[in-house]
Amino acid sequence: MYIKKQRLLTPGPTPLLPQALHAMMGSDIHHRTEDFRKMYRAVLADLKEVMGTSNDVLALVSSGTGAMEASVANLFSPGDRVIVCTAGKFGERWAEIVKAFGLSATVLEEPYGGVVSPQRVIDALKSEPNARGVFVQASESSTGAAHDVRAMGEAIKKTEAIFVVDAITGLGTMPLDIDGWGLDVVIGGSQKAFMIPPGLAFLSVSPKAWAFAENSKLPRYYFNLKKEKKNAANGESSWTPATSLLLALAESLKYVKSIGMDKLVANAQMLAQATRAAVTALGLELFVPHSPGSAVTAVKAPKGMDSKVIVKEFRNRFGSIIANGQGSMQGQIFRIAHLGYFDFPDLFAVIAELEIILAANGVPVKFGTGVAAVQNVYAEAALAKETATV
Repeated sequence: MYIKKQRLLTPGPTPLLPQALHAMMGSDIHHRTEDFRKMYRAVLADLKEVMGTSNDVLALVSSGTGAMEASVANLFSPGDRVIVCTAGKFGERWAEIVKAFGLSATVLEEPYGGVVSPQRVIDALKSEPNARGVFVQASESSTGAAHDVRAMGEAIKKTEAIFVVDAITGLGTMPLDIDGWGLDVVIGGSQKAFMIPPGLAFLSVSPKAWAFAENSKLPRYYFNLKKEKKNAANGESSWTPATSLLLALAESLKYVKSIGMDKLVANAQMLAQATRAAVTALGLELFVPHSPGSAVTAVKAPKGMDSKVIVKEFRNRFGSIIANGQGSMQGQIFRIAHLGYFDFPDLFAVIAELEIILAANGVPVKFGTGVAAVQNVYAEAALAKETATV
């Protein structure tokens, strides 16, 4: 009660991997030396392996939004017809970026909490046969929803358009067969499932997308993907790299490889499943009941309560940092993350805290109800694993 450890429970930044944090102390390394080149080549190779793609993978010093912008500036030309899927704050960001660069966008919009169906994309491609690209979030972390990028990709790869996927919270929380599903550009960020601080973005680029880069007429300077590709082949970045973050990422990738990317995804999925079971048992309503992702679970605040009250109570009572709603959902939902360096003991505590917060604010709660739901999900998965190894 008197000692409170701060716990970061948001969908980005996420808790830091200890060995990655330790690795950052070795950042007094010059980026035009063979020591750096060896490390940089290894990081890019490990990113390709962890992402599960044969496509080129490049790293940028920026937030994920920098890679989103780079995908537009490097692959398209003014006036190009594109299709943008938006069902939340980050879908809206795609719409804003393509507009800023002078592209002509058909926006497929769904309310917050919904998803754009693959059929809507198929219909839009038929209506816009000259469309050059389709943009979507694999995981819309402002709402907790997940798009069916597999079905979208299967349709898009039959056309001349390229498929650009913001997987900043999708990587490490959902299966993504980049090559098999035709995901031409897949964007990630350091501060999500990769368990290191913000400041690095990365993206995979398919041969189909590189062909677009040959004809793109939009201006770019710092975010020049062709230049990055050329320099990466020599083990260097185009500009001064975020050395400390690359050292951290090297350790994070080693960790992910040691447990397996599929297990990292399964961990997020089980935590999400347990969270949904817990909040439902507590009588709360899920914001995304039909197409939930595993990066974050969004929960509606009890009737008559502003969700920021719950967010503040988590911080003030327990030192736990969870996320409020974004955009039009601010004050209506709160979000609990599952991506990266989270485990079941984290979730046991979060749900126990939530029960106390609800009770303190006049919401009827039987203590242990939500925690028991999490325990049941864990026990069922653990027993199944033990049985399988016998």
